Amino acid sequence: MLSRIAESLFWIGRYVERADDTARILDVHVQMLSEDPWAAEDLACRSLLTVMDHPVEPGTGLVDRAHVLRVLAHDQLNPSSIAGSLVASRENARRAREIISTELWECLNTTRNQVSGSIRLARPHDYFSWVRERAAIVAGLMDSATSRDATWHFMLLGRSIERADMTARLVTTQTRLGHAGPGWTTLLRSCGAYESYLRVYRGIASDERAAGFLLLDRLFPRSIVCALESAEACLRELEPEGRHGVSDDARRELGSVRASLEFAPLEEVLEDLPAAMERVQRACSRASDAIKQRYFPSAAATTWVGEAL
Repeated sequence: MLSRIAESLFWIGRYVERADDTARILDVHVQMLSEDPWAAEDLACRSLLTVMDHPVEPGTGLVDRAHVLRVLAHDQLNPSSIAGSLVASRENARRAREIISTELWECLNTTRNQVSGSIRLARPHDYFSWVRERAAIVAGLMDSATSRDATWHFMLLGRSIERADMTARLVTTQTRLGHAGPGWTTLLRSCGAYESYLRVYRGIASDERAAGFLLLDRLFPRSIVCALESAEACLRELEPEGRHGVSDDARRELGSVRASLEFAPLEEVLEDLPAAMERVQRACSRASDAIKQRYFPSAAATTWVGEAL
């Protein structure tokens, strides 16, 4: 597979997952501000923008939910926003048009057209619901119409790394806001994890168990550990391991941070949860860089050997 095709597949997975998870985070945030008239809107919005890597400089005046929606939901030139991610996913699908299925291409193309249309004028909750539905359709088409070869593994690899990173950001928003945040039950619902959580713990709810579920549950696909394991499995399929340890830098980064979560007592992880989530985000970033250097060299030199390229 050409490196440019592999890179496009990787970023299709990442961008669609980014749009989905950003919609989930914003839905929780906007709902919290709407339901709590005493919420410190400026502090909550600044904290969220900081977690999402869009910090606001001090002294810039009041930061409200309209500013957050403009930056993280509707800015099509910002690849970190929902609209920007959906536009970017379509552009990557265009570059990999000969590889992906017709149904997946049509879905991404339609989504890109709709995000520039009347849906941007919808109420925030309706907009976020639409984004989650479109991301679910993309995921379903990926699962049902893609051979389990390198095409599948690169898309799943991108999706898994992005999911681990965004779940860490979701947990960080709750940790930073504390009692002023939406609460762990609301976060579980935003991830579609509430019913699974109740089945595991027989209906006994607590903040510590909810946090542990989102971090460590190996069977729930949106937990950090499950997403990291999925990414590692993709890397093993793309380049099987040798006999002498792990030589893949991306696998080393992901495996190291996964082990730091799995083998540390949960109480120790929860004591300094923001730092643990920052380690996850940094590991995902370094793994992404390592994958780029290994599979998507942007400035590969052309080497001539005799008369052959």
